[in-house]
Amino acid sequence: MTYHFACLRAGYRKCSYRRVPWDIALIFFVLGAILPWRGRARLKKLMAMPHLGTMERLALYASTIGFQWVAVAVVAWRAWAHGYTAEQLGLAMPDRTKILVASLLGAATISILQWLNLRRMGRLPAKARGPMQAIAERILPHSTIELLAFLALAITAGLCEEFLYRGFAMAVLAHLGSPTWAAVLLSSIFFGLAHLYQGRGGFLSTMVIGTVFGTGRIAYNSLVPVIFWHSAVDLVAGVAGPRYLVESTVTVTK
Repeated sequence: MTYHFACLRAGYRKCSYRRVPWDIALIFFVLGAILPWRGRARLKKLMAMPHLGTMERLALYASTIGFQWVAVAVVAWRAWAHGYTAEQLGLAMPDRTKILVASLLGAATISILQWLNLRRMGRLPAKARGPMQAIAERILPHSTIELLAFLALAITAGLCEEFLYRGFAMAVLAHLGSPTWAAVLLSSIFFGLAHLYQGRGGFLSTMVIGTVFGTGRIAYNSLVPVIFWHSAVDLVAGVAGPRYLVESTVTVTK
């Protein structure tokens, strides 16, 4: 892909900037620096706690859901103020049938791959799983009520993170003149940094996934497929993760 995002650049209102406005620059600073720092700080606090019970995990899920929706509201407000349209932000469905098929088939494929990957990790010795083992035991749901809350978090992450990274970030980069490959790569780096709390492996794998999502966002000129794909990854993590990564210590109860 060597073309620029012509579809993302069309339709701006009269205020069309080549310089980065201060509020847009601040949003990128938050995405690239504040969110990674916040994630690592929260994980450090969680890991320092001697025990994490249902109330602590539910509070973690609820606070993350609230934070993401507030972030989306602020970013959407500033995007609207600078003239970004729904089409440029990926909030349109130009070919509904094609997008729906891609959303469902992609989500099914990604769900299977995620499930197989978690099963593969579960067969490894705990020490070989790296930091993901400890993170899984702390963050993944341990009971049915926690699972329901985690599923709400998974859907929220699919909606909110895709809007922030594949919607807003890519639209801004396109408007500034970035070629397609650079916009996909840069937005994926920001996405990976947000998951830096998972360690270097988590950063790299998340960046690769972000590249796939960014390519899908360009291919279908819509965020809808990648929202489905992203949500599928997290939903399977919530259902299969406890089974394969923490089943030796706790199981999801009915």
